[in-house]
Amino acid sequence: MTYTNQLSSNPRGSEQRGTDQRGTEQPDTYRLGHRPLRRLGYGAMQLAGPGVFGPPKDRAAALAVLREALANGVNHIDTSDFYGPHITNEIIREALHPYADDLVIVTKIGARRGADGAWLLAMSRDELIKAVHDNLRNLGLERLDVVNLRAMFGVHGPAEGSLEEPLTVLAELQQQGLVRHIGLSNVTPTQIAQGRTICDIACVQNFYNLAHRHDDALIDELAREGIAYVPFFPLGGFTPLQSTVLSDVAQRLGATPMQVALAWLLQRSPNILLIPGTSSLAHLRENLAAGQLILSSEDLLQLARLAV
Repeated sequence: MTYTNQLSSNPRGSEQRGTDQRGTEQPDTYRLGHRPLRRLGYGAMQLAGPGVFGPPKDRAAALAVLREALANGVNHIDTSDFYGPHITNEIIREALHPYADDLVIVTKIGARRGADGAWLLAMSRDELIKAVHDNLRNLGLERLDVVNLRAMFGVHGPAEGSLEEPLTVLAELQQQGLVRHIGLSNVTPTQIAQGRTICDIACVQNFYNLAHRHDDALIDELAREGIAYVPFFPLGGFTPLQSTVLSDVAQRLGATPMQVALAWLLQRSPNILLIPGTSSLAHLRENLAAGQLILSSEDLLQLARLAV
């Protein structure tokens, strides 16, 4: 692998630096709300059972993964009380509470689970208030660091629809001191613009990876505004990224294809924060090692062919 460990300062919320896709310096941290976060975090969704429903097969392994993540410097965990439901948050609390001072736990609301595991809309005032209190209780917190409102207008991706009512409820909970920062998930640029008229938006969490790049322009705009972009399914989600080009670049660098995919995201823009998920200690270590991998301009040119 090729590595970097350069340190410097950077405006608009970023601090330590590496190298970006143009060969210039790139930050190793980025500010989400009130705190600078290491850009490689951890997504806790896979700690629940199959289909993100029910308990994990090996609870002890789930606890070990969380503790290992923090031992390796992770200070950003993404979760939701509808993972399980409730189970992932309960595992986080068991593994990590009392929490480290620099740990930021980001959760999301706007959906709930049916008795059969179905993903259901939960955007009414009462449902949103209940979701915030469920997250607080199951995580063992008095205030949530960041709450993302998950838009549910589209089944397969963002779709237009007004977020005024649910965001107004979330802003009220913020004013009550139950929520520190508010983010948006699965949203369009129009919805982000609307949201920013209601409250400050700390981050946007959308589907984005090396092959799925519909948010390219949005990422650049958010970077100019100092807003974090957090791609979910950075490794393809339930359909992992697979490509001969990706494999060839990985083989040349002595890395795995998934490490290359994560490294590409880190070099894509300084405001990208990653939350790859896994229930495996070995995969966790592989993911975190991707933060030290540097792609050359030739590598990036080849990987650009994967965009759809």
